[in-house]
Order: sequence, then C-alpha cells, then structure tokens
Amino acid sequence: MAFIASFFVKKVNVIIATSPQFFSAVSGYFISVFKRKPWIMEVRDIWPESIRAVNAMKDSKVLDWLEKLELFLYRKSDKIIVVTDTFKKNIADRGIEPGKIEVVKNGVYLEKFIPIPKDKVLIQKLNLDGKFVVGYIGTHGMAHKLDFILNSIVNIDEHIHFLFLGDGAEKKKLLELNKEKKLKNTTFIDFVAKSEIQRYISITDVALVPLKKSDTFKTVIPSKIFENAAMRKPILLGVEGESKQIIESYNAGLCFEPENKDDFIKKLNKLYSDRDFYLECKKGCEKLSKDFDRSKKAADMLGIIDNLL
Repeated sequence: MAFIASFFVKKVNVIIATSPQFFSAVSGYFISVFKRKPWIMEVRDIWPESIRAVNAMKDSKVLDWLEKLELFLYRKSDKIIVVTDTFKKNIADRGIEPGKIEVVKNGVYLEKFIPIPKDKVLIQKLNLDGKFVVGYIGTHGMAHKLDFILNSIVNIDEHIHFLFLGDGAEKKKLLELNKEKKLKNTTFIDFVAKSEIQRYISITDVALVPLKKSDTFKTVIPSKIFENAAMRKPILLGVEGESKQIIESYNAGLCFEPENKDDFIKKLNKLYSDRDFYLECKKGCEKLSKDFDRSKKAADMLGIIDNLL
C-alpha cells in the first residue's frame, strides 16, 4: 500500500521507512528506486532475531530468508538509524559499514507527560486508596513475561497493588493465571485512549518494565521508561544490558534480574519500604527524562537527514 500511495506524492527529497515490520522497509527501498531518491532505514527492533527470542516461530527456512532480506535492506539503504548503541554494534558486526549507521535513541514528549498529582477519581474508581501501586502499561505479549510477575506476587505485602493496563496475545492466559492464583492485589484494565494514559500513570508509584530473560533483549530500551520517568515514577526494570545501564547511571529506579523471583521481590520491597531512596529515584527520573527530551532527539534526526541530502 505504501508503494502505491507513493505514486500520488509528487515531490520527494528522501524516503524514510521504519522496521519492524520488514515490509515497510521493503516498500521504502522500492520507492527509493522508483523515485531515484536516497532512503533511510530506521530500525526500532532487530528482526528476525527478536522473533526467535520469544519462540514466536520455530527456526525455519522462513526465518533464514527473513535474515537475508534484513541484510539486503541494510546494504541497500543510504543510511541506517537505530535506537540503541547495541543495535548499531549488532548490525555492524554482520558486515554493514559502521559509518552508515547512526544512533538516535527514543525519548519522551515532556509537554505530554508532565508530573501531576494522583488522579483521585481513578483511585476511588479502582479502589486503590492507600495502596502502593506498581503499574505496567503496555502490550501483554510473549516478550514481557507478566506470568512471571503474577507467579511472584502471591505472598507480597497487602498494601502493594499491581495495575496492568493494556492488551496483547497473552492477556487471556494472564487473566486465567490471576484467577488460578486467587490474587487480590491485581487490577487488569483494557487499553484506554492515549489522552488518558497520563491519568493512569499518575496513580502509580512505580513503573514496572519487565522482559523475558534473553540476550536479544539486552539490546533494547523500552520506551515506557522515558514516559514514566518524565512523570517522576521510579522504574522497576527487569531488563539487562543497555536499559539497565541507563536506569543505574541516573539512579532512576532499581533493576532486577529477569525472571529471578527473589531479586524481583527484594528490589520491589526496597522501593516500597525505603522512602528516602524512593525520593532520590524520583530526582533521577527527572534528570533522565530531560536528557531524553524527544524534541532534542528530533533535532538529531533532522541533522542526519540534512547531511544526507
């Protein structure tokens, strides 16, 4: 569809195509050939490597073919923009010229995620008055290991409550597991409008950001880190690698080893019980979000585009 739509766009100076999905990048490549213009491939996830990481598809000739397509697109692009330093290393280590790869990390629109008081209406509606709320807002998918979280919180302090907002492939299984475990300290909500997200973040005390234990996920930086940090919500991170380095360098929360129950509970209790440490993490969140202001990242992106033209 993107390729067909391009016929109706008369004046083009550069083509930018984002992956995943691959086929967006494929369209970008063909449009650049047809219009004889440079194209930039923006890489927000390493496919098909991430597919293998969650066992969404068994190793097969299809995945091998997708990897060949991935490398073909990297070679044919005039510039590659990735969102993490480790993505750049991954691509360069597979034979792509490092000089054509630029890093522009994710960030946050500070004007959209302003720290606000807890929304009292939502707190009353969800019966969360007096609770220490750990919030997970996002996709409930195979990569996020929310089943590990549910299995880990059976016997935690009754004043700690988990709020799960979103949908995804694992949502039904998670609801069944929650019922099986007879958990009383959880609330599940379907997706809400983007305009409402700030209200829901406001009622949380800590932002939960977990992923499955995998070397692949050491290369990613979940964008929910930045939105929650902008609203001064300390991060409880279950991701290793580059994300962990960010949280620890800014003292913006605590990191637990993915799928390690003892470590998870220990770090959760630290944020819950140590008020002075918690307040220091809020200050770290402020510094982190300012350094990852999306307007600054947009300026970096525009600079790369200008240099290509």
